[in-house]
Amino acid sequence: MRRVASSFVLALAIVTDHASAALPSGSTPSATRPAPQVDLGYAVYEGVYNETYNLNTWKSIRYAAPPIGNLRWQAPQPPLNATTRNRIVPAVDQPPWCPQSGAYGVPSVYGFNSNLGNEDCLYLNVYAPPAAEKLPVLVWIHGGGYSVFSATYNPSSMIDDNSNGFITVEIQYRLGAFGQLASADVRRHGKLNVGLLDQRFALEWVQKYISKFGGDPTRVTLGGESSGAGSVMYQSLAYGGEDLGLFTNIILASTYVPPIYQFNDSVPTSNFNDFASAAGCGETSLTKKHHSSVFDCLVAADTKVLQNASGLVSTTNGYFGSFSWLPVIDHDMIRYRPSEQLQLGRISGKRILIGTNANEGVPLTNPNVTTKSEFDAFISSTLPHLTTSDIFTLNQLYDTATAQAGNNGTRFDTTGDGGPTANTVSGMATGIQQTAFNVAAESIFQCPSQWIAEAFSSGRQAWKYQYSLDPAYHGADLGAYFVSTSGLPNPGFQRSFHRIWGNFIINDTPVICVKDATGGMANATVPIDTTHPDQISWPQYSAQDATFMNFNTTGGEVSLVTVTEELSYYVRTGAGIVNTFRLANATTWEGGRGDRCRFWQSIAPRVPN
Repeated sequence: MRRVASSFVLALAIVTDHASAALPSGSTPSATRPAPQVDLGYAVYEGVYNETYNLNTWKSIRYAAPPIGNLRWQAPQPPLNATTRNRIVPAVDQPPWCPQSGAYGVPSVYGFNSNLGNEDCLYLNVYAPPAAEKLPVLVWIHGGGYSVFSATYNPSSMIDDNSNGFITVEIQYRLGAFGQLASADVRRHGKLNVGLLDQRFALEWVQKYISKFGGDPTRVTLGGESSGAGSVMYQSLAYGGEDLGLFTNIILASTYVPPIYQFNDSVPTSNFNDFASAAGCGETSLTKKHHSSVFDCLVAADTKVLQNASGLVSTTNGYFGSFSWLPVIDHDMIRYRPSEQLQLGRISGKRILIGTNANEGVPLTNPNVTTKSEFDAFISSTLPHLTTSDIFTLNQLYDTATAQAGNNGTRFDTTGDGGPTANTVSGMATGIQQTAFNVAAESIFQCPSQWIAEAFSSGRQAWKYQYSLDPAYHGADLGAYFVSTSGLPNPGFQRSFHRIWGNFIINDTPVICVKDATGGMANATVPIDTTHPDQISWPQYSAQDATFMNFNTTGGEVSLVTVTEELSYYVRTGAGIVNTFRLANATTWEGGRGDRCRFWQSIAPRVPN
């Protein structure tokens, strides 16, 4: 094996360019075709035609008024009429990033960092084929812990691999304290969960305007990754699961379901107080600033002061890999914990395609858990409300005694349904460190995804998958969806995956033909439907038949990529890589994940999630 150095900016470098470029990477504009225009009433946006992908692209379309001044921490409002000459607004550059608030304790190499942004960031991008007419629509919500990243992911290659059969809308929404500030004071004077309200407002914008781009508002798939997938989940649960027809299908990739609290619980209230104090708006400062309340002081504060305060709280409060600014139960839009509402079946949307990665615990889990005492400290810091009985059961289910004793330092990918399990070994870690990774992966990503799939399988349709390609850490799958600058995953797998997502968006099913699944590679292996031998076999998921698709590849050259002293992983590169798709059972997977997920469901009120 060869050893490869890597700068590794997670979830960004593999799929985005950081410049405000008008065009997707590797594409060219048309020198002869006129720039596409669309009249939205409040402005005429002029985009650009991309010849490589045969797509019209509009970037930085304003969908809501700037949430600044008195609109801070208020519900989004309609955009004002453009004041530019002839109301023509160039729509060629990436929108400004919303203010960024980083994760606690995570090294900067991963990209989860605090940075100054622009509060005026409620924009969206549209990718549409020329002369589109009543095409289905994918609305994409980016991830980043509700606190970082932006609408920089490029869907052009996925649209192209599906014969330009759908339109994509990619939205931005308020992040960090600007999007998820919560306390009794915020509820009294403003709105809670305004980042989620921004997303809802963008969905309403799609219903009103997408037909002007050639889209069909009755055929909307709402998708997202990580906290973007968590956002999609909350939109499905919104207002008690009331279905207003804003979307019919949903795609969830690595759904991030961290603890959720009542808006006035101690955790969000403490974050609010620390934020106010850092911004110079604490109770002791009000008399000096002549404001009647902490909230009024924050509304009047300078944006840089607020942005620095938001980033400070997020990077100093919490535990390794946590974000301070998260959705809360507001008793309006969000009325129940997700685990509770999912069991009640109060959800909107007709069909779901939901996936997780094999190694979701990396990199947002402490990578320095090497002893049982360190594992115990990890559990007490991340799950402080568990009872002694809960912790005893957790240690039994995850067999921590065996994990600690059985660490021989040899890392390899588990098969999932035989031999060693993800409780003790993966391509990322072994022993008690891997147990910590797996606890985080299952409690925050894997098990909530299973509950969601089960909820949608009752009276609806659900398909489930696992992304197992090396390295399969959290965020690695983004390269399979969007234009990738890293070359990962290999083009054959990426096109097959594009066809799966595209078929779900266009035809309401992820089941594709064998030729598309194998990529025409003779050595590829995929499950074949015996009734329809030209199609892959992929049964719908249910609690009774917990069948999912495991996506992987084999062949090529295996290389070791070093990120930090604590973390390295393997990748497959070069020629000869082929797809290996197979069906598996989620209940027995990795030594009984179904039982562990029932455990997490039983203690959900104490997580809480």
